[in-house]
Amino acid sequence: MSIPATSGGSSRRGREPTTPSQDRCITVFSPEGRLYQVDYAWNAVRLAGVTSVGVRGADSVCVVGQRRPNTKDKLVDVASVSRLFPITERLGLLATGIAGDGRSIALQARNQSAEFRLKWGYEMPPDALAQWIADGVQIFTQHTSKRPSGVVAMILGIDEEKETPQLFTCDPAGYFLGHKAASAGHKASEATNFLEKNMRNNPSLSFQETVEMAISALQFALKQNLKATEIEVGIVTKDDPIFRTMTEAEIEEHLKAIAAPKQS
Repeated sequence: MSIPATSGGSSRRGREPTTPSQDRCITVFSPEGRLYQVDYAWNAVRLAGVTSVGVRGADSVCVVGQRRPNTKDKLVDVASVSRLFPITERLGLLATGIAGDGRSIALQARNQSAEFRLKWGYEMPPDALAQWIADGVQIFTQHTSKRPSGVVAMILGIDEEKETPQLFTCDPAGYFLGHKAASAGHKASEATNFLEKNMRNNPSLSFQETVEMAISALQFALKQNLKATEIEVGIVTKDDPIFRTMTEAEIEEHLKAIAAPKQS
């Protein structure tokens, strides 16, 4: 009985091409010098379908985000959806992207801020918190046992020593920057275009102007007039450095003020 001839490489024929190792592994650079998994983390931020805006005024900081659940379930109570987290009395964080990742980062930030106050005896400054979050996120890009965070975090607060409003962002690559204004999420580029045009001359914005600039930028990016129930607004001012979220009644007043010039 004759045995059919075989080829040593025949078992590999017909297989689909394998995915390049740099596309699977967080720690391997592509030939172009990119970390694809970090790029995919940026895609995850946009895929959440929400947009956030932050604006720093002369004496205040305001962040605005959408109240939109990461589910199509129509029975969800939208009032229970929030991506805005108080970290300390003076610091707030708005997470744009994967909701679970944002909640995890906020919880870790609260623990770190408490340890900082216990050790040094004063509140953690906004820039120190932003750097700590960025350092932790950047570590996720160096180990195969972890994955990058699918969140852009906006940190806002009043620096206790400098007595100035501060706004920072931390991205999935572990990069943090201070901003006069910033945007993140699905329609970030549209919001950025609006902010660049309206803040080109470094205007000294009052508290009301700061809030309305942030809301206007979000409405411009989404191409719709928003309702008070559809957004959440976090603020902190020099006169009252305690971080808080605006009530629906307060948000409605600012929405009416924005719409007033259009109606006249």
